[in-house]
Amino acid sequence: MARSGIAGAGGEDRTPTLHWEGAPSGTRSYAVTVYDPDAPTGSGWWHWAVYNIPASIRSLAQDAGNPDTGLLPAGAITMPNDVRLERSLGAAPPPGDGDHRYVFTVSALDVERLDIAEGSTPAILGFTLRDHIIARAQLIGVSETPST
Repeated sequence: MARSGIAGAGGEDRTPTLHWEGAPSGTRSYAVTVYDPDAPTGSGWWHWAVYNIPASIRSLAQDAGNPDTGLLPAGAITMPNDVRLERSLGAAPPPGDGDHRYVFTVSALDVERLDIAEGSTPAILGFTLRDHIIARAQLIGVSETPST
């Protein structure tokens, strides 16, 4: 799905297939976040954050970040991203802004559910996660933007 009205839009808002394994014993749920530390905002850019993913889940299908697909497991909660949409926004850095890194993080948690106020930001999720992470894996993708 192409975006309109968002700076640098033009990419597809489709999350990749994500698969993980080797979670430690005691894992009771997962959280997945996608963050661009290179966004020209002074504070990066949160593309996607989802939590309360059941411990029995080991992968998310391509396009799970689109709520219209129904691909997230029951009970998983998507937080509003930096444009306040409860969905994933794909890579689309502003033209001429250089390469951007996209940090995909899967966190194994020691709790079955996190209680976070509706409408909270991914930064609040990160703060809440810090006391519950028992393992974490990251994958960093790079989007090369054409020069202007």
